[in-house]
Amino acid sequence: MHLTILYRGSLVSCNYGCEYCPFAKRQQSAAELTVDRQSLEKFANWIADHPQHEFSILFTPWGEALIYSWYQQTLVHLSHLSNVRKVAIQTNLSCSLEWIEQANRDRLALWATFHPEWSTLDRFLEKCDYLQHYGIRFSVGVVGFPRFKAAIATLRQQLPKSVYLWINAVKAELPHLPPDDHAFFQSIDPLYHLNTHHYPSLGKSCRAGESVISVDGEGTIRRCHFIKPAIGNIYDSAFEMALFERLCTNETCHCHIGYVHLNYLELDKIFGSGILERVPIAYQ
Repeated sequence: MHLTILYRGSLVSCNYGCEYCPFAKRQQSAAELTVDRQSLEKFANWIADHPQHEFSILFTPWGEALIYSWYQQTLVHLSHLSNVRKVAIQTNLSCSLEWIEQANRDRLALWATFHPEWSTLDRFLEKCDYLQHYGIRFSVGVVGFPRFKAAIATLRQQLPKSVYLWINAVKAELPHLPPDDHAFFQSIDPLYHLNTHHYPSLGKSCRAGESVISVDGEGTIRRCHFIKPAIGNIYDSAFEMALFERLCTNETCHCHIGYVHLNYLELDKIFGSGILERVPIAYQ
């Protein structure tokens, strides 16, 4: 069996202070971070202990995880396991990247977001150059606020053309977004329009809960991050029994890490093997 896991532990802190994020500049105690580290280690050991299955893993923390050494070393460890096809993580790239040199570069991928208010363009591009030098597949994204347009234009100009630059649509502002701004974002990100919808999902077939699951620090399995009822726990010996096709119970789905798994959208044909790190086939 090949299973895609979106892992989100108890980390809820970030070193950036974006005004739109509830975890901005939030800190956790040493005891809280210890719990997160121990949960992460248990999860990684569980992956290693199930060689009969293959895994693709995306870490989607509520905050920035790569500033902590245990996330860096866990990604390195997982990248070398023979039953891990890919391990990826969402990050603001503020961390040191030397640990990447220890990883299996064919299996590691990064979903990087540039925050113009918290990082200089030069510093961010330096990190991107580092990733390119070591052959790490990655995408770069920016939240689609019109006030970021100048920074986005410069970023697109200075990034290699081979690097996909995506724009996260601010759904609440789309009804009032001027047509010129919409056209600008579309010119930067040819797939921007895909991220501007609340896709009908109620009763629709989705890979979530069957071949894609969300897992928290306690091992609780949910179909996805957006449907709260638990369906099992990976630490149960018969966890596989919880995995089967289910129809979506939400009216709509509007987040990339959710709707890419809706079968009727067929977005696997656009992203192929880059679906976790948000890299379309055209950029692979």
